[in-house]
Amino acid sequence: MTPDRSSQDSGGEPLARSVMIAGEMLNWSDLHPEDGAPATGGPIPSSLLDAVLRPDHKVLVAGPHSLDVLALIAGRVTSVDVLVRSAPDAEEIADQLESDPVRVFCGSLDHFGPEHGEPQYDVVVALDGLPRLVGPDTLVLSWADALAALKSRLAPQGQLLIAAANPFGIERLVLPGVSNTVPSDEAWPRDIRGSLEAPAGLKAVQAALGDSGTAYAVYPSLVEAKVAVVDASNSLAGVVAARSVAELYPDMTLMDPYRVVQDAFAAGLGAELAPGWYFAVGSTDLPGVLGEVPEGPGVLLEEILLAALKIDDHAALRRTVPDYVAWLRSLDVAALASPDNVLVDGTAYRLFGESEPVDGSGDALVVAQLARFVRRSMEFASREPWAGSVHDVTARLASMAGITVTEELWASVADGNEPVAPTGYAEQQATIVRLSEELADASAQASWFESQLDGIRRSRPYRIGQAVLNPARVVVKRVRRTTGR
Repeated sequence: MTPDRSSQDSGGEPLARSVMIAGEMLNWSDLHPEDGAPATGGPIPSSLLDAVLRPDHKVLVAGPHSLDVLALIAGRVTSVDVLVRSAPDAEEIADQLESDPVRVFCGSLDHFGPEHGEPQYDVVVALDGLPRLVGPDTLVLSWADALAALKSRLAPQGQLLIAAANPFGIERLVLPGVSNTVPSDEAWPRDIRGSLEAPAGLKAVQAALGDSGTAYAVYPSLVEAKVAVVDASNSLAGVVAARSVAELYPDMTLMDPYRVVQDAFAAGLGAELAPGWYFAVGSTDLPGVLGEVPEGPGVLLEEILLAALKIDDHAALRRTVPDYVAWLRSLDVAALASPDNVLVDGTAYRLFGESEPVDGSGDALVVAQLARFVRRSMEFASREPWAGSVHDVTARLASMAGITVTEELWASVADGNEPVAPTGYAEQQATIVRLSEELADASAQASWFESQLDGIRRSRPYRIGQAVLNPARVVVKRVRRTTGR
């Protein structure tokens, strides 16, 4: 049992508010890491817990979870036991949740025996995964052994909520393979027999868990989850996932993370390439989506326009652009209605969610929204039927809606003249190839025109014309000198 928090020792000093069980880390924090990932928290794990927890549940929380998540659990159930490896974290948790039914145990999972906590729990929560359940003194503890230790504390109808990182997630496709940073403090060497990394691949983890349960694909990472989906073919969830990954990796990457995630969902690989997974073993009737994902049908307008550009479908562009512009002019929030934030369902349009507003009004706002799409398409290095700058392509699209992009109008478009920087190295290479091809085509055309002009100059009609016109030019020049005109 946890010592009474109000008691004092013989010297008048307060007793520890958590139970040390061995394997604890005295000078370490997972709640406030100086060089490592933060504790799991945020709205996504909270939503999952909301769907699972019942007032009569006895819960074990294993591993670092944010104070907000712990407070949510403590406010929903009968009793909570928390197991963390960090001594400062254990004291902080006990202090912050002092008035709640919470007991805190500090140490490693291999020392958390039957004498600690409850013999059986209705729910075991390990949404941070298993690697941070041990310290550097734990030599031999495999992922399977750690999983078995947690399952052994479950009641017969108990539920296990556990996370697993994907060793071949989407970040492997978008980040450089060679890191320019030294390993973090928490990446200390461990016994080769004691790896707490989950098995590689979604199917391997599901097989190890031994229960189909419910599996969520989590984006953009386990500790910064923005969306979790059961059905990874959900295209709208794919848009949210793509945005979250793009926000997580704003600097130059191997490939544009937004397009990679979008393509992964479109190809049915959104679950297999997720950065991590949540597994709800023994749970049923859970929501299919965790996170702010719009409901209902629809496709991003940006995807429709990109598809039309890709196959030179000018007829589709001439239908879509005027319809979009007419709808845009009718909106009070047109500044938010960029093609990457508008859903199309047949002839109906609606906003997808929040977006960075575009400056302008009237024709200037329309041109700014079209220019935003053109810039994004060039950042993606998508195929386009027209060569030229952002201004040139935007002017072509605007003309389909009856708008002439004058120099004055273009000058009023925010960032309209900013050069396009491809998002990833692959897109950069594709852009270089495209520009090289355009330059080669322009050079070939110039050479052809020069050869045609040279042939004309050598032709007999041209030479006769020059012979006839030259004397006339001499006479005209003399008359002008004489008359002073």
